Amino acid sequence: MTGNGWVQFFLFCAVLLVSIRPLGIYMAQVLEGERTWLSPLLRPIEKFIYKLGGVDADQEMTWREYAVALLGFSAVSLLLTYVIERVQGLGVLSASWMNPQKLPGVEQALAWNTAASFTTNTNWQSYVPEATMSYLTQMAGLAYHNFASAAVGIAVAVALVRGIRRTSSSTIGNFWVDVTRGILYVLLPGSMLFALVLVWQGVPQNLHPYTQVATVEGQTQTIAQGPVASQEAIKMLGTNGGGFFNANSAHPFENPTPLTNLLEVLAIFAIPGAMTVMLGRMTGSPGHGWAVLATMFVLFAAGFTAIYWAESQPHPLIHGAAQVATSTAPGGNMEGKEVRFGIAESSLFATITTDASCGAVNSMHDSFTALGGMVVLTNIMLGEVVFGGVGAGLYGILIFVILSVFIAGLMVGRTPEYLGKKIEAYDVKMAMLYVLIFPLIILVLTAVFVLSPNAGLSSLNNSGPHGLTEILYAFTSAVGNNGSAFAGLNANTWWYNVALGWAMLGGRFLMIVPVLALAGNLAQKKSVPPSPGTFPVNTGLFTVLLTGVILILGALTFFPALSLGPVLEHLMLHSGQLF
Repeated sequence: MTGNGWVQFFLFCAVLLVSIRPLGIYMAQVLEGERTWLSPLLRPIEKFIYKLGGVDADQEMTWREYAVALLGFSAVSLLLTYVIERVQGLGVLSASWMNPQKLPGVEQALAWNTAASFTTNTNWQSYVPEATMSYLTQMAGLAYHNFASAAVGIAVAVALVRGIRRTSSSTIGNFWVDVTRGILYVLLPGSMLFALVLVWQGVPQNLHPYTQVATVEGQTQTIAQGPVASQEAIKMLGTNGGGFFNANSAHPFENPTPLTNLLEVLAIFAIPGAMTVMLGRMTGSPGHGWAVLATMFVLFAAGFTAIYWAESQPHPLIHGAAQVATSTAPGGNMEGKEVRFGIAESSLFATITTDASCGAVNSMHDSFTALGGMVVLTNIMLGEVVFGGVGAGLYGILIFVILSVFIAGLMVGRTPEYLGKKIEAYDVKMAMLYVLIFPLIILVLTAVFVLSPNAGLSSLNNSGPHGLTEILYAFTSAVGNNGSAFAGLNANTWWYNVALGWAMLGGRFLMIVPVLALAGNLAQKKSVPPSPGTFPVNTGLFTVLLTGVILILGALTFFPALSLGPVLEHLMLHSGQLF
């Protein structure tokens, strides 16, 4: 750990905090249909989209109608992406600009996995992107989903916030309007601007065939390129994470400079952080939004500190080599890390990408120390609520807010209240359903594959506790819609592709439905004035309670599994045992 590393961390935090307030206010205006500085340009386009799609922007939906529209939209999008992948090598679709490398259609199990992955904002990639997906598939299939899945997350979050704010209402908004505004006013302008900055910094954006060059050894090397900048921009801003290249943001064509590295991690947290400001503005309680943001920041800072410390330690079984940081050597565990980023920026990127449901990487998590790997895994196990994904982070942490208020009410023997709404049995049931679905899918599927020699264990490159961690990480990442991996696991098999695909769908949509049901129920309630016994949700004490509830319900649920994986691996290494 160095002073330079901490300076970079505090610089990131300062820039983030300065940027999220104006963005949050802007998002609240957009999603409430208020006039913004982009309205003169985009409002005519917005109205044209509604007319083209036959959408009545003034007709709001009940939570059931909202859920049906969301599920139908996602199902059709998944199917179209699957078809694009399967036929990318046929006829006109293999034309020069669409598929200059003449890549064949994607195998059916892998196509299913990838379609499910990008539909759910997971972007798990069981393939080498530059050797598998054509330019058409990258743009029309995958990049499209990067916008659509992020907009769906925003829509669900704003629907829940409306449910909290409204009284005696049977509706929570219009799904088609929320998705359209999320893309048109937020994701598209931000991605266009970010893509231009990336091109300026050296990220390719073209439709050229891959370049063949002669190396100094007299060999021939293929240099992949393509529409990278446009994919990279929404990949980060929409917390999607799927890279154009297999090396993801460790590749110099995706992340060429220190500036792009800073902008990419800022892009991951920008919208999730801004949505806490949006929460405060739309509910009329700005202090509550800041209290939620403070909880996120506490957990984020703790995670970064733990990973930075763990990765800065010398490996216990490497002797005779200098592992202490000096002016000319980074020290610590540099395996799987880019020298140009070092331990500090690798640790920061890993913390941010697993706190959010992004999954982009500039270092290989499988090469982290046992404790460093445990922290990135635990970040996902908390439920992707430490900033979390675009939209998903806000509605996820609001579930924990409901539970925290309920627990506080039990402590004082009063019916719990949250921003003027009484929290009753139905609300707690929906919140607990959300919380229990997550570990249930992860732990059951992990157990099944650990006990299956042919389907599960045959894909491992590591035995012992690290092998268990690789399987556990895969299903945690899938259900948590993160998409990062411990890459020692070969997940491109029929069994893993099919199981992970269903896990991603379950982790997304089985958890969204209870959120919308909760939003609909809260919207129907009448508002009650605060009383002396009402627990305030805009104080430091609430931040402490919320942090504790997240850690207890999130981390302790998985403690037995973590004990058999990274904790045991750490103890074995320090006792001199290999596996």
